[in-house]
Amino acid sequence: MRRKSMGLSQTQLADSVGITFQQLQKYERGANRVSASKLYGMAVTLQTSVAWFFEGMPPEVDGDGDKRIEAVRRFMATEEGVELASLVPQLPPAQRRQILALAKTLCAEDDDDQPGGTSKA
Repeated sequence: MRRKSMGLSQTQLADSVGITFQQLQKYERGANRVSASKLYGMAVTLQTSVAWFFEGMPPEVDGDGDKRIEAVRRFMATEEGVELASLVPQLPPAQRRQILALAKTLCAEDDDDQPGGTSKA
């Protein structure tokens, strides 16, 4: 999110810390772990603190918390997730609830289309 908000490409950020843009893609998707030195270099380039990357994370998580964090990580690893995360908070609460209801409806429709789903057709 920070890279995009600053208008930096993956290549620009990757070059600043001495890695390939493919490696940065893996970091952003959460496929690979980021070393402390690379994380520090990214924080410098992104003009933020290393702690910024961890803001909002609970110190210890278990059970449902793990699932929620994983869901947020998967969401933010998508182009649409980053864009939605920046736009949705700008909407009035009623419109945010409408978007949530729409997403739930769309997911339910996808479930109905799956084998063994509860399709009404």
